[in-house]
Amino acid sequence: MNPFAEKIGWFPKGMSREERVLVNKLDFLILIFACFSTWANNLDVNAIYNAYESGMLEDLQLYGNKLNYLNAVYWVGTIIFQIPSNMLLTVCPAEYYIPAAELMWGMFTLGTAFVKNYNQLMVMRFFVGVTSTPCWIGNVHILNSWYRKQELGKRNAIYYNTYPLGSMFSGYLQNACLNTLDGRGGLQGWRWLFIVCTIITLPVSFIGIFFFPNVPDHCNSRWLTDREKELARTRLLEEGFAPSKGITRSTLKRVFTAWPTWVFFFLANLFWQTPYASSTPYLLWLGDAIYTNNTVADTNLINNLNTTSYAVSIVSAMFFAFYSDWRGNRWDSLLMAGVIVLLCNSLLLVWNISNAAKFFAFIALGFCNGPINLVVAWLAESLAYDLEVRSIALAFTNVGYCIIQLFAPLSVWQTVDAPRYYAGYIWSVTLSVIELLMIPLPLYLERRDRRLGLHKLVQDSPITTIGYDVELESDNQICSMPEKNGGSDKPNGEKPTSRVTTVELGSV
Repeated sequence: MNPFAEKIGWFPKGMSREERVLVNKLDFLILIFACFSTWANNLDVNAIYNAYESGMLEDLQLYGNKLNYLNAVYWVGTIIFQIPSNMLLTVCPAEYYIPAAELMWGMFTLGTAFVKNYNQLMVMRFFVGVTSTPCWIGNVHILNSWYRKQELGKRNAIYYNTYPLGSMFSGYLQNACLNTLDGRGGLQGWRWLFIVCTIITLPVSFIGIFFFPNVPDHCNSRWLTDREKELARTRLLEEGFAPSKGITRSTLKRVFTAWPTWVFFFLANLFWQTPYASSTPYLLWLGDAIYTNNTVADTNLINNLNTTSYAVSIVSAMFFAFYSDWRGNRWDSLLMAGVIVLLCNSLLLVWNISNAAKFFAFIALGFCNGPINLVVAWLAESLAYDLEVRSIALAFTNVGYCIIQLFAPLSVWQTVDAPRYYAGYIWSVTLSVIELLMIPLPLYLERRDRRLGLHKLVQDSPITTIGYDVELESDNQICSMPEKNGGSDKPNGEKPTSRVTTVELGSV
């Protein structure tokens, strides 16, 4: 037993040694590839912004709103393939599907290094968007299909941190390319950035092929024993996570009639959008208002300072993850972040404040990016009773994010309005108010469902596993497991009820 791991809540108290071994294996098999995959994806996708500030703008004549259009065509590719991708993920082996997509977007990233004009760059960005679609949403689906609810917050936070780490590393990598590779082989430093990103991306896909597992009900991992696979499925049943039912004609109906699909669609996208100023607007503010000389030293300083908002989001993600798992809820962390977001966006809307105050607002918004992953964990927990609905609802929620990312930069966050972005900050303040008002809604609906006894697993006898006796009860037969001895019909012509029988998986 590791007392430190138990003290910080990495493992729930009282967990048996057998289950700890399983969770350690899952962390290794799932988190390593998911984190490296998403880190590489974010590195490749965000490289264009650092390249833009490091010579691409002049070399390819990307003046006016062309950066926004490049951003838009990327999101068009992502939106088109979002829901179809996650539907494919429920029937295709994830251990091959997601790594194959990574190989493809790596090749399109490489192609970006050799574009000669704006039109070629648009084509590359579109196909980077299409092929990178399975990455984030696919990894989120797999990650949220293996862990207990008390374990999800911390794992989602670690996974989320690959985003700011990718963005931070992109800035450092661009500086290295400018300082050491600029002019090598007749290529500018920004072109070398995309080449180096590809060199990093391609090996990650092979990690997925060899180690990444599918969801528990379709897991063929060579690294887990049959006993561990059975234990993994039983853990999920104890938490109320139903096994896969497969894609049927009723799947989409179940998706769009479930309240979590719609409530978290709006709540997640509100929390994704309100700290937006901590990204591109912050970077362009540094370049346009603070360091206006177009020297290599200033460019390097801008790229480095741009990483500060990402760095604080890493710290806040881990803080809020451990705090919310310890508290056993997600809403109070989100409420805290929502208040800070409203304050900071209001400061930036006023604008006539000191540069120090603006810097504080940008960095504090970066801090508020941290709790965003808790909305994803909350969505997964609320749809525990239906794996397929959970998968498609996650994709649907992400489609909303992609659509907003497509249109917002073309309307309220236009590059020509930098660094003031008056319309952008009116937009952000409005959304900040709405998100604060919306936080109590899922809390109320969850409590209503519990009061009505909805969405629970049915059983007649307790599951005996890993030292616990847990009874799961329901009225709607979300899932069932057959008896080991075949079962029998009930007397008096009654139909047999779905039941989960005792599963012996070891003792403490």
